Amino acid sequence: MKKVLYVDSLEDMNRLSKAIAEAVFPGFVIGLTGDLGAGKTTFTQYFGKHIGIDDAINSPTFTLMKHYQGDYFLSHIDAYRLEGAREDASLEEYIDSDGVCVVEWYTYIDLSMPETFLALNIEHLGDEKRRVTLEGNDRYEDVVNNLSY
Repeated sequence: MKKVLYVDSLEDMNRLSKAIAEAVFPGFVIGLTGDLGAGKTTFTQYFGKHIGIDDAINSPTFTLMKHYQGDYFLSHIDAYRLEGAREDASLEEYIDSDGVCVVEWYTYIDLSMPETFLALNIEHLGDEKRRVTLEGNDRYEDVVNNLSY
C-alpha cells in the first residue's frame, strides 16, 4: 500500500509524525529516505516526542546509532556513511527489537532491514514544502491505510 501526502510546514510534519506515532507497536520499524536536508531527522525528532522521549534527538550520522527511552525504546540509525557497504551491517538486533527503530538512509543497509516496515520517502519541494510517500506492506499496510493526517 502506498500513499502520497503533502507537508506544507513544520507543523504539518509534526502532525504527520504524531499520526504515525499513534500507530506504533512493539517492533515498529520506519525506513526514511530523501535528499540531504529533506527532513528525515526533523521527522524523527517530532516522532520521538510523540512516543514520550524528552531528550533532544539529533542526527547520529557520525556515531551511526543513538538510543532513547520514552514510552518505547527508540533506536535511531543513520546509515548514510554505510553507502555502498552492501554487506550485513550487524544492526538486526536493534532493528528487530521490541522497541521502535527509525533508520535514515535505510536503502544503504537493505540487507539488514526486515521484510516488513514503514517506508517514508521525503522530497523537498521548496521552503517548508515536502512530498512524503508512505509505503507499507503486511501489518504496516493498515498503518498507511488508516493514517489520519
